[in-house]
Amino acid sequence: MSFRASIPIRFGHEDHAGLVYFPRFLHFFHCAFEDFFAAQGRPYKQVLDDDGLGWPTVHVEVDYKSPLRFGDRFDIDVWVHELGHKSATFAYRGSCAGRLVADARITVACVDLRVFEAIPIPPRYRRMFEAHAEPPGDL
Repeated sequence: MSFRASIPIRFGHEDHAGLVYFPRFLHFFHCAFEDFFAAQGRPYKQVLDDDGLGWPTVHVEVDYKSPLRFGDRFDIDVWVHELGHKSATFAYRGSCAGRLVADARITVACVDLRVFEAIPIPPRYRRMFEAHAEPPGDL
């Protein structure tokens, strides 16, 4: 099962050419990542502050397929593509009105924020991730 986030494209997201500037996509994917946690009943701030866990990005791959512009709505399907012992790779498929915009794979490590060291993914999060290991049905 995948999770879907939706982000409105605002005037400030565009560059001089009138297109969403490519680094913004990484920000949008991270917004969807935070929304994923919130939708599971664990807002990302609680993950960081209460659980002392961070999920820093350690690898990124993005394929850009078509542009986004001011006024568009960027729908992002999120699922766990690969689950390791201390890391997880999230897949992101972004579309606008049914048009594929970008695909990404972003690997995050599970880090104990008190000592800034990678640790095994705790059972609570492993279960959460395993429950979202299926891509959306339209792939």
